[in-house]
Amino acid sequence: MHWNKKFIYPKTQRSLIQGSRHYDIGNTKLPSVTTIISATQSEEKRQKLAEWKARLGDQAADRVRDVAAMRGTAMHTFLEAYIRGTGHKDLTSIGKEAEPMAKKIIESGLGDLEEVWGTEVTLYYPDLYAGATDIVGIYNGRESIIDFKQTNKPKKREWIDDYFIQLGAYAMAHNYVYRTHIQSGVILMCSKDGLFQKFEVADKEFVGYQHAFLKKVDQYYRNCNQQPEAKDTKNEQISEEISH
Repeated sequence: MHWNKKFIYPKTQRSLIQGSRHYDIGNTKLPSVTTIISATQSEEKRQKLAEWKARLGDQAADRVRDVAAMRGTAMHTFLEAYIRGTGHKDLTSIGKEAEPMAKKIIESGLGDLEEVWGTEVTLYYPDLYAGATDIVGIYNGRESIIDFKQTNKPKKREWIDDYFIQLGAYAMAHNYVYRTHIQSGVILMCSKDGLFQKFEVADKEFVGYQHAFLKKVDQYYRNCNQQPEAKDTKNEQISEEISH
């Protein structure tokens, strides 16, 4: 693995608007990719989440969510430090859980990472959305978007469509702004019990997830009543571009 800082990525600030994450890009506040995906969840997913919270109770469910988020943040910090070559130590209880998870991803998932263009990279599609991905670079010989995920329990591929949609959104943004041709996404995941999983998506399947995200962008802006006609036109242009 080596670094190739071939692109200049923006330094941005995040802000909350009505509780939803946005990125300050120039003079514009753009909704995050995760904000758009969350706001356009299907009724079925919303119902399943409500049922899960009902089973656990609101306080217990919030605790599970918050601990998982803290563990994920700690794991990401370890991994970013490893990639940058700076090293990191976290002696908190959460840090002690996250460190072996990060090491598992390093041992099992980063061997195919050949070149790093950036880590914790802010990406944006002008006037539409923004977000941050863990790594952009060359993975297993292909230009790729790579994201790290922690999980409380192992996942089946059919459960993680939203992760693939997220990768597709980042790829579209990078390809548009930097004129790249990223058509590969990689999820490197570790459960709190130390089980590593790798999920990859590429080419025609990846384009399908990009189209799925554009539909969510349409829905999001329609719901927000933010000039939907203009957004629709832009999405049609993007859709044509990624289909060729």
